[in-house]
Amino acid sequence: MTRNPQLKIRERYDGAGMLKDIRFRHVLLKKDMNFKSDSYETAIVILKGKCRIYVRGIEYRLKRKDVFTEKPSAVYVSVQDAVKIKRDSEFCEIAICQTLSAEKKKTSLILKEKVNKEERGKLPYKRYVFDIISEQFNAGTMLIGETINFSGNWSSYPPHKHDANSLPYETKMEELYFFKLWPDNGFGFQRLYTKDRSIDKTLLIENNDIVLIPKGYHPVCVMPGYKLYYLWILAGKNRILKPNEDSAYAWTKT
Repeated sequence: MTRNPQLKIRERYDGAGMLKDIRFRHVLLKKDMNFKSDSYETAIVILKGKCRIYVRGIEYRLKRKDVFTEKPSAVYVSVQDAVKIKRDSEFCEIAICQTLSAEKKKTSLILKEKVNKEERGKLPYKRYVFDIISEQFNAGTMLIGETINFSGNWSSYPPHKHDANSLPYETKMEELYFFKLWPDNGFGFQRLYTKDRSIDKTLLIENNDIVLIPKGYHPVCVMPGYKLYYLWILAGKNRILKPNEDSAYAWTKT
């Protein structure tokens, strides 16, 4: 089933306000694009098509069939670097992911062959997870990856959160999810809640929606017959991914 993707982004939830450390742009590239990363480190993730990215006179090439059939590749751009992007295909869709950072790192190409693919969970919460910028990557505050739910399955499950600094159990990180559905007329749901229920929302998720997650548990599900994809961006001073699962649902893992 082939359709033109809906490029309108609906911001489903922004907590008590906008995220402090994460910026995100979903771009259908129609002409050359120029920007400076300023105080943000940047990851440019190709979603579909082909493009060239220029940083400090070096050319990086990205291409991808689509997010459901091919692993991701990306360019990591350090803070204060200028970026120019040119499209090399009629349709070119990219995600520009930025997190606030004081550390200057090395701009580099992330090849799809270097992106780890892991199957996690069991039915009915089985999913594929792709680590684009992992803890081992030399970045300042950023962690980025992609998840694809199996048809009718859950992910970010059992429900977990990462909004408190309490190592070795949890690290504090903001998060953003950017969603796609295949076929693209499908839908899913995401619940955001805290233990005290000061936040307790259930959100309809459709193609190209985003959800901002400043805190709380955030499980996701998709309808049967459809796949759900999301790009996730995490930002925190301590780049250790330590999600803290809701103990009320821990028994479902046994």
